[in-house]
Amino acid sequence: MGMPVIVEIKDDSASENIIGRVFTYFTYIDQIFSTYKPDSEISRINNGKLLFEDASEDVKDVFDLAEQTKKETNGYFDIKKKDGTYDPSGIVKGWAINNAANILLKEGFKDFYVEAGGDIQVYGKGDEGWTIGIKNPFNVKEIIKVVILKNNEGIATSGSYERGNHIYNPKNKNDALNDIISLTVIGPNIYEADRFATAAFAMQREGILFIEKLKGFEGYMVDHNKIATMTSGFDRYLK
Repeated sequence: MGMPVIVEIKDDSASENIIGRVFTYFTYIDQIFSTYKPDSEISRINNGKLLFEDASEDVKDVFDLAEQTKKETNGYFDIKKKDGTYDPSGIVKGWAINNAANILLKEGFKDFYVEAGGDIQVYGKGDEGWTIGIKNPFNVKEIIKVVILKNNEGIATSGSYERGNHIYNPKNKNDALNDIISLTVIGPNIYEADRFATAAFAMQREGILFIEKLKGFEGYMVDHNKIATMTSGFDRYLK
């Protein structure tokens, strides 16, 4: 996936075996969905070597979820790129993190988090919750906001400051998307937070208004002038 993956379980019964199962799952996801591996299913679909109807059920599920997200965001989320190929990264990461967290849930763990590339799903940890820093997109070594998640929520950030401009506006493919630098979304789980963060970033300044209207979601946006805007309920997460 080209990004670090972190799993932390606050339970004495946690073992190398269960951690290994989570990382094995992420390896599987990478092998199926990576746009950088020539033998992945996505790459073979893109180069015509694999028909969509012959793809795995996971690929078909992700394409269905992407189409649903496209409709829910009025077309601002689209896994079909400018050149006609598919890149489901904007939905796969959150979906995979959520599925990995479910592996731990099914094993009975209650206090843990799973992170991939800065997007995080948390569970439990009592009244204390999980403390999470939001990076300054102009200086990634600096934390500009600290939030506490207590209710098994997910937090995702979309932006161009670390991986370059890998998101595009499906409605205006010439849009440089350089007005907004980062947009963080907290949602009921990481799958939901991730997909809507990607779409909201493509909306640029309208994105934070889109998140404001979504029930159960909050957002924090930083623009190119280093000015931050947050949704009306975001402050309840602030430490």
